[in-house]
Amino acid sequence: MESFDVVIVGAGPTGLACGIELKRRGVRAVLIDKGCVVNSLYHYPTNMVFFTTPELLEIGDIPMTSLNEKPVRAEALKYYRRVSEHYGLDVRQYQHVSHISGEDGAFVTHATDRLGCPREYASKKVILATGYYDVPNLLNVPGEDLPKVIHYYKEAHPYYNHDVLVVGAKNSAAIAALELFWTGARVTLAHRGEGISDRVKYWIKPNIENRIKSGEIRGLFRTRVLRIDPASVTLRTPEGEITIRNDFVFAMTGYRPDTEFLERHGIRFDPETGRPYTNPDTLESDRAGMYLAGVLVAGMHTNEIFIENGRFHGRIIAEAIAKIL
Repeated sequence: MESFDVVIVGAGPTGLACGIELKRRGVRAVLIDKGCVVNSLYHYPTNMVFFTTPELLEIGDIPMTSLNEKPVRAEALKYYRRVSEHYGLDVRQYQHVSHISGEDGAFVTHATDRLGCPREYASKKVILATGYYDVPNLLNVPGEDLPKVIHYYKEAHPYYNHDVLVVGAKNSAAIAALELFWTGARVTLAHRGEGISDRVKYWIKPNIENRIKSGEIRGLFRTRVLRIDPASVTLRTPEGEITIRNDFVFAMTGYRPDTEFLERHGIRFDPETGRPYTNPDTLESDRAGMYLAGVLVAGMHTNEIFIENGRFHGRIIAEAIAKIL
């Protein structure tokens, strides 16, 4: 068993920021991620453009450069690799954390590596920075477990000349619908609301609305998915039930934190807001010695914390831990 001062679960931008701030204070930490470094960003759409500017994605006082005003996915991946290497962070990739035992000052993090071998890490403190992108919000309808149902849109090419349904009306759904249409798929977009969300990026919203208005993309609003079958999808629309031909379903219905994992580890949530109880000055949870960083602090309100503000949690937590150790 390896021993560290701190184990950080999650090697996204917030986890990396935590590792950097701890290292600056002489605190020995290891980062463990079930995927690659910044795994969530890796799974973003291939051609994604960030809504924010480069300086708001920076961590560790390392400047981020971009060819254009807003960085793209490839630039962000390169940047976070470079930052991790610059600070010599100890990142264990492709290790799935099953549970954390012990108590404050004597935790043991239990993981399994990509070869199926068990790994154990002893630490005095634990930081959970697991984000929310790994747990999709399900439609909870028959057929959702079919291979043709996709919760993570990557790129459009494989779906050329196919009938596809995009479920949702926020940024991810709008981008997927447009790219699929441009690549030659026959696109239907269905959403339970009245129209495209007002939160869709300002340069995308009129584009998707114009494609729907012209009939190039079929838009079905106030509509719910009832059933997914191998060659069709059944929907409930304001005019009644309809069944349409379908080859692939993109369920762009958002994501959420793994609250079950948190609850198993003694993290309690405010029943009114859905936010976990944390000390606002240290971000320590109800379980002594276990800290929450990034979007986890917002609970189910995942639209309140992004890379831009979650990256500052590292400093808050590192200062609190360094005073104790």
